[in-house]
Amino acid sequence: MTSPQRVLYHVVCAAPPALAAADFVAQAQQGGWDVCVVTTSRAAVWLDLPALAAVSGHPVRTDYKLPGQPDVLPPPTAFAVVPATFNTINKWAAGIADTLVLGLLTEALGLGLPAVVAPCLTAAQAAHPAYATSCQTLRSAGVRLLDRWTPQDADRVSGGWDGADSQRALQELERHPHLVR
Repeated sequence: MTSPQRVLYHVVCAAPPALAAADFVAQAQQGGWDVCVVTTSRAAVWLDLPALAAVSGHPVRTDYKLPGQPDVLPPPTAFAVVPATFNTINKWAAGIADTLVLGLLTEALGLGLPAVVAPCLTAAQAAHPAYATSCQTLRSAGVRLLDRWTPQDADRVSGGWDGADSQRALQELERHPHLVR
């Protein structure tokens, strides 16, 4: 009997840790994931999409496909939103699906798919009352939120994000009770 395929949608928002997206993909692949990258439109501007596609083995999606076009990605079994911005977290919790990223995330929540989120926002954004409410909404739906990422050293490569942060996100995903193993 073969085990089910583990397909991780790596959702990338426009925040400094996005610059380490290829490293996250490689680490997830080492953990047995087939990784598909989906980015916000702003994150797509920051990234080398052909290089990410080469690492993941799948086209990088940034926008909805046209009606009648086949889906180029396999269906997801889990999501890792690394990094997640204030905007994405709040819109997702509110059920707003005005982009491909948010459409996929709102569907994932409705389907009960495992999701881990690595928030990357300023202290002022984290203090906004909508953020706490959104985090509570997502947590109550089973989403695993990591501690808020903060830049500790502006001179570090990839905006201060390192392999330990990627490992932490992947470890939290592996602990999710609804994860296909």
